[in-house]
Amino acid sequence: MFRRRSDTESSNAQTVAHADPGAESSSSGTGRDGSAPGPKGRPTPKRSEAEQARKERRKPPLNKREAMRKDRERVKAQRAKAREAMASGDERYFLKRDQGPVRKFIRDFVDSRRTVGEYFLPIIVIVLFGNFIPVAQIQLIMMAVWLVVMLLLIIDMTILGIRVKRAVRQRFEDDQGRGHAFYAIMRAMQLRRLRLPKPAVKPGELV
Repeated sequence: MFRRRSDTESSNAQTVAHADPGAESSSSGTGRDGSAPGPKGRPTPKRSEAEQARKERRKPPLNKREAMRKDRERVKAQRAKAREAMASGDERYFLKRDQGPVRKFIRDFVDSRRTVGEYFLPIIVIVLFGNFIPVAQIQLIMMAVWLVVMLLLIIDMTILGIRVKRAVRQRFEDDQGRGHAFYAIMRAMQLRRLRLPKPAVKPGELV
């Protein structure tokens, strides 16, 4: 009698298993909390958990020092990006002072000429080192060189500013911008290889 009952129960269990094959798969496809598994076998996060994670990402810095550090890093990254863009010639990332066809013309105007200003920094270094030599004659020579260079620099930069203003008025009649002469002088005072944006013309080329 007991054996006949066990045979009957086993046959009923097999019948149920064949009749509902998706029951086991559906039960195994959900986690203990009833949530569907996410990628890599992990359960999908709940809405509250996702919202909490988003708030953590947007959480402000813990203190003022950390905020200042983040600001410095952001500014440093922006300057590096602008420097790379200026070196490559991508005007979209130029500083505001370097943007526009007028400023491009001024850069080309300055870069197409040799000026005293681009040699000013090396001359200053030589004069400073010469003043440390404890020889009166050498120090007098360095002082004379310094005065001559300063005089030539003032004359050269004055002429450059006048020429830049005249050229801008002739090329861009409707331009109302200011500071073009100062922009040209500051660029002319830099070493050619250190100028940013990079020079697009060679000395002697017509602009």
